[in-house]
Amino acid sequence: MRYRSAAVVAAVLAASVLGGGTALADTGKPGADGAGDSYYPQDGNGGYDVADYNLKVGYEPATKQLTGLQTITGRTTQSLSSFNLDLHGLTVDSVKVNGRKATFTRTGDHELVITPARPLRNHERFTAEVAYHGVPQPIQDPALGANGWQYAKSGGAFAAGEPKSATTWYPVNDTPRDKATFHLAITVPSEWSVISNGVERGQVKNGKNTTYSWAEETPAVPYMTTVAIDKWEFERTKLSDGTPVVNAYAPGTPASTKQAEARLPEIIDFLASKFGRYPVDAAGGIFLAEPIGFSLETLSRPIYSGAAGNVPTIVHENAHQWWGDSVAVDKWKDVCLNECFASYAEWMWSEAKSGQDLKARYLNSVQKATDRFWAGKLYDMGPGNEFTYVYSKGPTALHALKNYIGAAPFDRILKTWPALHRDGNASLPEFQKFAERVAHKNLQGFFDAWFYGNTKPAPEFLYPGDLKPTS
Repeated sequence: MRYRSAAVVAAVLAASVLGGGTALADTGKPGADGAGDSYYPQDGNGGYDVADYNLKVGYEPATKQLTGLQTITGRTTQSLSSFNLDLHGLTVDSVKVNGRKATFTRTGDHELVITPARPLRNHERFTAEVAYHGVPQPIQDPALGANGWQYAKSGGAFAAGEPKSATTWYPVNDTPRDKATFHLAITVPSEWSVISNGVERGQVKNGKNTTYSWAEETPAVPYMTTVAIDKWEFERTKLSDGTPVVNAYAPGTPASTKQAEARLPEIIDFLASKFGRYPVDAAGGIFLAEPIGFSLETLSRPIYSGAAGNVPTIVHENAHQWWGDSVAVDKWKDVCLNECFASYAEWMWSEAKSGQDLKARYLNSVQKATDRFWAGKLYDMGPGNEFTYVYSKGPTALHALKNYIGAAPFDRILKTWPALHRDGNASLPEFQKFAERVAHKNLQGFFDAWFYGNTKPAPEFLYPGDLKPTS
């Protein structure tokens, strides 16, 4: 080490004290209280990436009281004097960062602002431990109804919702752009049972209670995590490659639903033939008794409304394991990459398994289309409008794309895109550029007509290839 005189050291210290700035320490700055999505600007947070959620929960169905201890492992992306987590309602009891007590405040409707005992350096690995409790409440969505933690008529509970869900029952960085592994240990009275994402890690009975442990090692977007508490009928099998399958049926589930789910191995094999290797560590389904407003592609184990235990819905939600789960949206305006493709998977299934004529289906869709149908945007449709025409205009647009560029390049796109972006995020404009590279064709006009525009496409894009009407 090069020696410096006492006079030089004193000068450096004086400069730091008098405003020289960072000679002694980096005090950091607060992390952003949003992740930058224009639709939901306060959702998610900036300044760090989560690697893992390790959540320990106790739940008492009789009182609806939840107690939680969340341990987050992550890495900073800037120096941080403070950072935020997202949590709706519930009472925070204490916070520790790197094992040391941290101070915290609550702002807005879901911001938990944490100030560590010392600032965190850029690229520093850290842990944040949050103890909390309360009676979880769902978030009311004007289109989909209750989202997040919901209560079953049986006395049980379950978590499901999009774009918001996880914040109603645990502290989280609630943005699709921050995927993390998810480990859950939940303790309930022993007359109840629990299902969650991923692989079972065992049960431990302690007096009148039982702790169930689940591990999801495939990185998950927060809204894709779930837990469901009921008096389940479990069904455990494996796919042909050894992937564990766990189905959970609420009491009173009809035989027709179980017969539909029995086709899951066939469904996954079919989807893998179209989209490539199954990208998740487990499979199965959670079949509710409640007819909620949606079914949802919770990672590795979709959760189904009590009115939706049918093959087309099972195909749709499992197609999401590639389109929406393994490859998540970059921003919510890109949601067509989730829903348009999962909806088109239903078209492909009906063609392969029922012999449906997709040209006739397409022409019927186009001929019956109203001005409102054409006005429904498939990209940047605006907050609150994400889950509308992606289910109807979306698959119609993809069938037009297949006929515009040809079946062979379209099939290559479907199979290679999920592998290219596995465990990541992507945008619709990125998909357009990829499709252009594979098809060796400029697709700007087509995407303007079908995905970016809100009027009826010109005939060259409306009736490409062999989709021209015969009369």
